[in-house]
Amino acid sequence: MRILRSPLTLATGLLLGTALPALAQEICGGVGTGGQWIGGAEATSDIATAPDYQEQMALVLGGNRYVSLFSVSAPTEVRVEAAGRGSGDPLIDLYDSTGAIILSDDDSGGDGAARAESMLQPGTYCLTMKAFDGAPMTGFVRIGRTDQEALTTGVTIPDPGSNGGGVCDASTEATQIGGEVGRAPISVTGSVDEIPFWRFTVGTDKPVTITAESDNADPLITLYDGAGTYLTENDDFDGLNSRIDMASPLTAGTYCIAMQALSDTAAPITVTVSEYDPAAAIAALYGQGEAAPPLDGSYPVTDLGTLETRQRIDAQNNSTTTWFRIDLPQAGLILVEAIATGGNGDPYLVMFDDLGRKIGENDDFGTGYDSRLIAKVNAGTYLIGLKDVNGETNGFVRMVMERYVPAQ
Repeated sequence: MRILRSPLTLATGLLLGTALPALAQEICGGVGTGGQWIGGAEATSDIATAPDYQEQMALVLGGNRYVSLFSVSAPTEVRVEAAGRGSGDPLIDLYDSTGAIILSDDDSGGDGAARAESMLQPGTYCLTMKAFDGAPMTGFVRIGRTDQEALTTGVTIPDPGSNGGGVCDASTEATQIGGEVGRAPISVTGSVDEIPFWRFTVGTDKPVTITAESDNADPLITLYDGAGTYLTENDDFDGLNSRIDMASPLTAGTYCIAMQALSDTAAPITVTVSEYDPAAAIAALYGQGEAAPPLDGSYPVTDLGTLETRQRIDAQNNSTTTWFRIDLPQAGLILVEAIATGGNGDPYLVMFDDLGRKIGENDDFGTGYDSRLIAKVNAGTYLIGLKDVNGETNGFVRMVMERYVPAQ
C-alpha cells in the first residue's frame, strides 16, 4: 500500500465560478476564512431546503485547501463529496461551527474520490478539500442530501467475514489479553483467521495504547467498549502497522479489539496493550514525521547550518524519520529533493518551521518514487524530515537543498 503525499505552500485555492468569498471571518472557528458558500450565497446554501445538490468546481494549488461553506436549518442526512480531474486525489475534512473536525475521508468515493455521509444538526459547516499528494488539482465539490444524486460511485465495503472485523459486544466470543492493563505492555500474537477478536480489562480509569504489528497482514484494528459501542479505529499508523492512542482515560471495564487483515488473514499479528505514555506517543509522532521534534537536544536532529545557496548530503533512509535542521538567512524559496540511490527506495520529505507548523510534504514527485518539496519561506530555522514510505528498504538517499531569493 503506497502512501502518496506532497508539497508546496505557494498559492491558494481558487474558485472557477461565480461564488463570492464568505465575509464572516470566524465561520467554523476560523476554518471558513476565505471560503465559498456552496450555493453562491449564504441564503442559498441551506442543504436542508435546497431543491437539488450544490456543487462547485475548484482549483487547488500548492498544498493549500479549498473551503466550501454550507448550513442546515433542520437535522439532515448530508452527503459530502470531492472528485479530482485526471489523477487528482482529493482529501476532505468536515468541520462544525466551532472548528472541530466531524469527519475526514480520502478514497470512499471510489477511484480516488472522497465521500462521506453524516446526520448533521442545525448549524453552519465547512468542507475543506485538498490534494492528498499536495500537487495542483482541479476538482469538484458536491454537498447534498442523501436522497439527491451522488457525485461519486462509492466503494464496495467487503464482507467482514472475508478479512475479519465486525462489531464486538459482550456476547462476542473473544480471547482475553493477559490481566489488567498496566504500565508493562501486554503482547499477544495470532492471525485474524485464528483470533478475530481480543478482549482486555481496565481495572481503574486510565488512558490506553493499542498497537497491531505484522509483516504481511496489514492490520486494521477497531475498538469497542463492553456494550459494543464503537470508539475508534486505525490503519497504517506506522507503515502498514496500526496504533490507537486513547489519551482520555477509558473507564474501568472490559473492552474489545476487532481485528482485520487487509492483505493476509493467515499472517500473524502481534497486538500490544499498555497504559498510554504521552512521551512515547509524541516520540512516535516524531518518528513518523507527523510532528516536528524540539530543538533542545532531547531528540536527535542533525544541524546542517545555514543554507547559503546549495547543499548536498547523503543520508541513510529507513522507516523512522531522520530529522535535519537548517537555517535560512532571508525570505525566499527553498527546494529540497530526496533521490534514492540506484532507485532503491521510496523517500518521503516533510518540512516544519521551528514552531512546529507544517510547511510542506512530498512523496513520489513526477513519475518515479523520488521526492521534491518546494516552499516559500521566511528567514528562520526549519526542520526537514526524511523517511522511507514503505519501510521495506534501508538504502541511501541523496538530499539536495537549494535556496532562491526574490529578484531585486
